[in-house]
Amino acid sequence: MSLFTDPRWGEALAHLPDYLGNHVRVSLAALALGLAVSLPLAILTRNRPAQRGILLAFASIVQTVPGLALLALFYPLLLAATSITLAWFGVSFSAFGFLPAMLALALYSMLPVLRNGITGLNGIDPALIEAAKGVGMTARQSLLMVELPLALPVMMAGIRTAAVWVIGTATLSTPIGQTSLGNYIFAGLQTQNWVFVLFGCLASALLALAVDQLLGLIEGGLRQRNRARAGLGAVGIAALVAATLVPTMGRSSSGYVVGAKTFAEQYVLSALMRDRLEAAGLSATARSGLGSSVIFEALKAGDIDLYVDYSGTLWANQLHRTDIRPRAELVAELKTALAKDNITLLGELGFENAYALVMPRRRAEALGIRTIADLSAHASTLSIAGDYEFFSRPEWAALQKAYGLQFRTQRQMQPDFMYAAVASGEVDVIAGYTSDGLIAKYDLVTLDDPRHAIPPYDAILLLAPKRAGDERLKTALQPLLGKIDIATMREANLRASGNDANSSPDAVAKWLWEKIKQ
Repeated sequence: MSLFTDPRWGEALAHLPDYLGNHVRVSLAALALGLAVSLPLAILTRNRPAQRGILLAFASIVQTVPGLALLALFYPLLLAATSITLAWFGVSFSAFGFLPAMLALALYSMLPVLRNGITGLNGIDPALIEAAKGVGMTARQSLLMVELPLALPVMMAGIRTAAVWVIGTATLSTPIGQTSLGNYIFAGLQTQNWVFVLFGCLASALLALAVDQLLGLIEGGLRQRNRARAGLGAVGIAALVAATLVPTMGRSSSGYVVGAKTFAEQYVLSALMRDRLEAAGLSATARSGLGSSVIFEALKAGDIDLYVDYSGTLWANQLHRTDIRPRAELVAELKTALAKDNITLLGELGFENAYALVMPRRRAEALGIRTIADLSAHASTLSIAGDYEFFSRPEWAALQKAYGLQFRTQRQMQPDFMYAAVASGEVDVIAGYTSDGLIAKYDLVTLDDPRHAIPPYDAILLLAPKRAGDERLKTALQPLLGKIDIATMREANLRASGNDANSSPDAVAKWLWEKIKQ
């Protein structure tokens, strides 16, 4: 079966109204905010060199910040802001999803609008401005009736650039909870669904191209003083916006939001929980691709209703504990600590997905490595790879402290790519996951942790504070608790790592449910 006859194109198309509508909504809001800020600033500073230099320098610096980093930075800033407004005024707002994405993208849009606005206004023939004064026009009248109309074609070129930048960068807003065309790309990368990756890239490119061409019509109409052409472009923009937003406006915003982190197992479990809720007659949607800290704070704030986390992650990242406790004690203490924030630990799913150092079996046997303690003697000559979080997590610090690990090089990469990399010899060791089916697929071995530097990582189901008393929700999820053993989860993860229609999270979730209810 070729890529272009793959049935997953139909699955991708089914998500298009939701993903495209949300992508257009956040892009439009960000561009409108960017224009509302940038155009007045361009007008105010056009004849003030000092202020103009500072403004353009600031906008240029913003452009040097990677898009994903800029989007992510707004999340903790807004979390701090909402805690202050709640304490001082009793009012809070969501720091998740739309707002941080809109603000970051608005900043990204400023430079081309400012630069072209100032260039357009300062490029007007001074004789024309003097003529305006000569016929008795005030400075305001000259600006509105002479300068802005003449500068508008140049300003429109900046707006075109800003629009393309915003639409492209909006695909990176998925990890902070904003649904966008980036959902295709992030989900596709995590599950090796290249149809989704390609579909997301094409949809984003086509949207940016369409907007650019329609804005180009407006720009050309303004240059040629052709109102019909400019009007056609404006109508086209309005029609495009309406076509993408209207299908999502009639949808109810009520229902449960199921969260998922950034790897395949989470996508599968999210789909499984969504299926169980829908089978119980409850409406549910997924919010996927969220980082560990973002997803917990989103649950705490009520922006998502439920998700699966791991006891060791919460123990280290949220409770900031470094001591290792027996599994039952750790889960019990965790449940008590979470209850202080009104978060419900509904129960354990039955398997553990811990971090583990992983090597090819043959290489480990050749070097006589069975444990991490054995590995420490060879680490200085070996390379290690981990996911994007691992080397900044407390678990890595604990491993280094317990075993004195100092590797020759450290690399970061997509979780699924790590296994292929270590199997092919690109790296020597990876920080893998004990429930990953790729360990068996590539004949890898997990190294024992005799000093217990890594805490237990039982998969646990968490509910948001607002769902603490929701008995229908708890009843719908009850059949999952304690029913997924490690062998079943490994097989599910192995299935999800395939590259066909049966490896989609939805398909694997249905398979997993059939195994559970047997």
